[in-house]
Amino acid sequence: MEQTRQLLLQHYKTYPALQIRDIFKFLHQSAFGCEHFVASLEMATERIASEYAGGVPQAQIEPLDGEYCRVPLCVLDQGLQAKTLGKLFVASAKREENGLFALLEKLEIAGNLVREGLLPFAEKEWDAALAQWASNGYPAVRHSDIFREYYHPAYRVIANEFVPFLALFAELDKLSSKKRAIVAIEGGSASGKTTLSEIIKKLYRCTVFHMDNFFLRPEQRTPERYAETGGNIDRERFLAEVLEPMRRGETVNYRSFDCQTMSLAEGEQVRPESLVIVEGAYSMHPEFEKYYDYSVFLDISAPLQRERILRRNSPKMAQRFFAEWIPLENAYFAKMHIVQRCAMTIPVLENV
Repeated sequence: MEQTRQLLLQHYKTYPALQIRDIFKFLHQSAFGCEHFVASLEMATERIASEYAGGVPQAQIEPLDGEYCRVPLCVLDQGLQAKTLGKLFVASAKREENGLFALLEKLEIAGNLVREGLLPFAEKEWDAALAQWASNGYPAVRHSDIFREYYHPAYRVIANEFVPFLALFAELDKLSSKKRAIVAIEGGSASGKTTLSEIIKKLYRCTVFHMDNFFLRPEQRTPERYAETGGNIDRERFLAEVLEPMRRGETVNYRSFDCQTMSLAEGEQVRPESLVIVEGAYSMHPEFEKYYDYSVFLDISAPLQRERILRRNSPKMAQRFFAEWIPLENAYFAKMHIVQRCAMTIPVLENV
C-alpha cells in the first residue's frame, strides 16, 4: 500500500498536469502490463520504428506499481534496435490472472489520496469518472489530450526482468553486423548468468555454451590443480573443443561433464549461430579473453547471493557453496581482476 501511495504521488509530481484518465492508465499498466496492446512482433516493431523516426523526447525509465516499467523510446539512441525493443514488448505481454484484483486495490489507494487532497481532483469528479470506467469493465485507456500535449509520452511497457539488461541488449545489437560474435557472461554463483543467457536466447538467434559442462574430471581434481587461480574448470578442453574450432569457423564437437556419473557424455555437434554466448563462472579466464567480442559481469552482493543459494539448495549443498565454490570464485575474481576486464558490469537486484 505504501509503495502504491508513493508511486502515485511521484507520478503526480513528475506530471503535474495529469488528468484522472492518466492515473487510470498508470494503474491499469501497473496491474495488467501491456497484455492488451500486442498484436504481433512485426506490428510492434513497425510502430516503434515509425514513432521513433518522428522524434521522441529524452526521458527516464519510469517504474510502474508492479512488475513493469515504462521504457522510453529514446533508449534506441543508445544502439538498441527497434526490433529488439519490440521483442521485449511482446515478451512482456503476459496474461495477468490477478490483474483486476490488483487494479481495484490500487484504485482504492488512489481514491484515498484524492480524498486526502493529495491528488488534484475533486472527489465527485473522481467518483464519477471511476464509476463510468467500472461500468465499461475497466478497459485500457489512452493518455489524456492534456498529458500528450504537455509531456509527449513515447514509451513501451516492459517487464522489470528485462530492464537491467537494456544496455547489454544494445551492445548485442551493435555486434549483429559481425559474421560471428562471442560474448562472455561472467559472475558469481546465483548471480543469474544462466537466466540471462536464456533471456538472450529468446531474443536472438544464438548458441549458448555453459561453463558448468566443463567441470574437472575426477583425475584432474588434484591439490595442485585446485591451487591454481581459476584451476577448477577444464580450460584445456573448453579451448580445444569449443573456442579454437569456433575461431577456425568449424563445427563444434564437445562433450558435457555429467555430474551424476562423474564422466564425459557423448560428443554433441553444434554449428554455432552468428551470436555465441558463453555463460558461467570462469568464462572470462585470461586464457579465453582474446576469443571474445564482448563481456559482461553480473555483480551480486554477498547477502543476496547467500539468500538465493539458501533458497535454491538443500542445507548440505548450500554449505558446499559457502565453504568451497564461492571462495574459489572470489579468489579468481580478485586475483585475475575479472570485473575490471569485463566490458560491462550489471548490478544484480532481487527482482531480476
